Amino acid sequence: MKHRSSSLLSVTSRHLATILGRLSRVRVLVIGDLMLDRYIWGQVDRISPEAPVPVVRVTRESLHAGGAGNVAANIRSLGGSVMSCGVIGNDQAGLRLRQELNAIGASTIGVLTNRGMATTSKTRIIAHSQQVVRLDREQNDILDNRARARLRRFVQQQVRECDVVVVSDYGKGVIDADLLGQLAELREQQRFVYVIDPKRQNYAYYRGATLVKPNKEEAGQAAGVEIRSETNLRQAGTHLLDLWRAEAVLVSRGEEGMSLFKRGDSVQHFPTTAREIFDVTGAGDTVLATCALALGAGATLEEATILANHAAGIVVGKVGTATVTLLEMKDALRKSTLCAV
Repeated sequence: MKHRSSSLLSVTSRHLATILGRLSRVRVLVIGDLMLDRYIWGQVDRISPEAPVPVVRVTRESLHAGGAGNVAANIRSLGGSVMSCGVIGNDQAGLRLRQELNAIGASTIGVLTNRGMATTSKTRIIAHSQQVVRLDREQNDILDNRARARLRRFVQQQVRECDVVVVSDYGKGVIDADLLGQLAELREQQRFVYVIDPKRQNYAYYRGATLVKPNKEEAGQAAGVEIRSETNLRQAGTHLLDLWRAEAVLVSRGEEGMSLFKRGDSVQHFPTTAREIFDVTGAGDTVLATCALALGAGATLEEATILANHAAGIVVGKVGTATVTLLEMKDALRKSTLCAV
C-alpha cells in the first residue's frame, strides 16, 4: 500500500454542505457501553493545608450522556435520528442517564436495565478549563446470559429499521463476540452501513464493517505493530484491513490528524483542523458519529473523513463532554481548505 501524494480534487465546501443537509434523513442504531458523565466545575485559589493538593471551590455541576451515549448525543446535535442500545443499572446514575438521552431526543427503547450491575459513571473535576481529577464507578463483564440474549433480540428486531449501525465499544462488557458475530451476519444479509469504534477485548471478533475507527495506540495494539513511523503506520493499517475484513480503517492520530486505509487503495492522510486543543474528551465519539451519519447520507469514505476531521477540530476546542452542531460544521467548512495528502 503506497502513500497517496495527490490531493482530493473533487471535494468542495459546497458539496460537503450538501451532505450535511442530508444528515437529518439518516436513522442510526448505536450499540455500546452507555455511561453517565458528571462534571464538577470550579476554581482553584489555594493549596490545601492538609495535603499538597489544590482546593477546588465548586461553582456548578453538569451531567451528560457519555460513552456510547455521547455518540448518540453527537448524532442528534448533527440532526440525525438515533436509537440507543445498551445496558444500565437499576440505580440513580442509570435513571439520570436515561433522562439525559431522552432530553436530547434519542430513543431509549433499546436501553435495558440490569439489576445486577451499577451504571458506569465518570466524575470529572474541572478548574480553570483543566481537569484536576477523574473518579470512575464501574463494574465490567457482569452481564448475565439473560441480559445478553435480550440485547441480541433487540438488535435482531431493530437493525432493519436503521440506515446505519454503530458499535461504540468502551470495553465495559456490553459488546462481546456473540453480538459482533450476529452483527456481521446481519450485515451480510442487509448491507447497512456498519461503523465500529474498537477496544482491545474484542480485537479478534470485529469483522465485515464498512469502517473501523481505532486511534493510533489501538491500531498498534490490534496489529501487533509499534507505530513510530510512516512505515509502521502503513503496516498496521494494511494488517487491520485483513484482520477485520473491513472496507476501510480510519486511524485517528491526535495532532497528526487521521489516516484512511481502503482495500486496494493507497493510504490517505488528513491533517488536523484543530486550532486550539482544550480537551480531547469524547473527540473519538464525535468522529465516530460524524462518519456514521455522513456515510449513511451517501458520502464517500474520503468525504466522511473530511467532515469527521472538522468535527473533531471543533470539539477539542471545548471543555468537557461536548457535541458539534450543524451550524458549527457549516461555519468550519466555509473557513477551510479541504484536502488529503
